[in-house]
Amino acid sequence: MISWEIKGEALGNCNCDYGCPCQFNALPTHGSCEAAVGYQINEGHFGDVSLDGLRAAMVVWWPGPVHEGNGKMQIIVDEKANDEQRDAIVSIIHGEETDPMSTVWSVYSTMCPTKLETLSKPIELEIDIEERIGKISVPDVFVTSGEPIRNPITGAIHRARIDLPYGFEYDIAEIGSASTEATGAIKLSLKKSYAQFNKFHMNNNGPVRKAA
Repeated sequence: MISWEIKGEALGNCNCDYGCPCQFNALPTHGSCEAAVGYQINEGHFGDVSLDGLRAAMVVWWPGPVHEGNGKMQIIVDEKANDEQRDAIVSIIHGEETDPMSTVWSVYSTMCPTKLETLSKPIELEIDIEERIGKISVPDVFVTSGEPIRNPITGAIHRARIDLPYGFEYDIAEIGSASTEATGAIKLSLKKSYAQFNKFHMNNNGPVRKAA
């Protein structure tokens, strides 16, 4: 198995209501699962290949809950990546060189038998985890805009977090609201639905956590 490790920040938007039942081992709000995610890799390597400073994104769709499978996914890799870097990022997000089901990418890949052509595109990505503000823009594929949840009566900013000490995606995520329009091979239209802003630190074995 090729040794790899990456750390960075992510913004994801799915079609569930705020909180996303999937985070609590419950069924999705509307029965199906669909999402768009952007990743900023601050530090990383895949074997001897450096992944520092690169970006990636993906669009995923399932007709039902993720665990029932039959989904499809498409990966977009930063156009700045060379061939080796591109192949490395695709390998990680496809769950290769990874203990089975130990990362969110391994789970998603396993549950997506349809893997569409990987794209090389410029990825505009802004993520402010503390303020729950962000944007992902991939030309001709999708645009996501994230913001804090607001009180529907007063308009005051509402703050909530999800803490998953044994999760396969993050330890703590700040929860916000986001909208996505995806016009590529996988089409999505999400309006003010669940968004998560989180740091990630992963390797072959799953999330990297400090020893207790």
